Amino acid sequence: MVDEQIDKRRGSFWRELPILLGVAVLVALLVRAFVVQTFFIPSPSMEHTLDINDKVLVNKLTYNFRDPRRGEIIVFEAPRQWRKSSKDKDFIKRVIGVGGDRVQCCDATHRITVNGHALDEPYVFKDLDGVADEAAGKPFDVTVPPGRIWVMGDHRSASADSLEHWLTDQDIEKATIPADSIVGRAFTLFWPVDRVTWLTVPPTFDDVPAP
Repeated sequence: MVDEQIDKRRGSFWRELPILLGVAVLVALLVRAFVVQTFFIPSPSMEHTLDINDKVLVNKLTYNFRDPRRGEIIVFEAPRQWRKSSKDKDFIKRVIGVGGDRVQCCDATHRITVNGHALDEPYVFKDLDGVADEAAGKPFDVTVPPGRIWVMGDHRSASADSLEHWLTDQDIEKATIPADSIVGRAFTLFWPVDRVTWLTVPPTFDDVPAP
């Protein structure tokens, strides 16, 4: 009698296994579609915060509950004029200014300012001599329209971002991205393992005043 019960349980398990696997796949797809998604870094535009082939986790729910904030690293669907090919759809950059912000370059020490506050940006790419890849020599003074975002890569000279498109077209709409194009916030670098870190907001953004 005991053997029969065991056989029944084993048979039940194998019948239920496809259902369990199907549920697991469905849950994974739902999580990827609506909650968290992995992205790999294909370009040097965010060096060395993010290097080529790094992998990040992106929270896709964050901006359903609040607006993007300065200093956050975001993945967004790039405007068509920003793309070099049909494959270049999702971009990753840092939020520098949000709707209403005045973003300028540069102050006396070559720092970008947001609403008059100079940003200290230790995350910006440095060359082998330790010289920061700043925006100096490329003066600009823009006000971000409501509902749009000014984004820049941490490797400024290697980034197709708001600054590049502003210098090219002098059109603030083309130089910014719509807030509703944001896929989510990159919150952790998880691969390779020797570079694992949280992608937090640098403290310099804490002191940016409201526009």
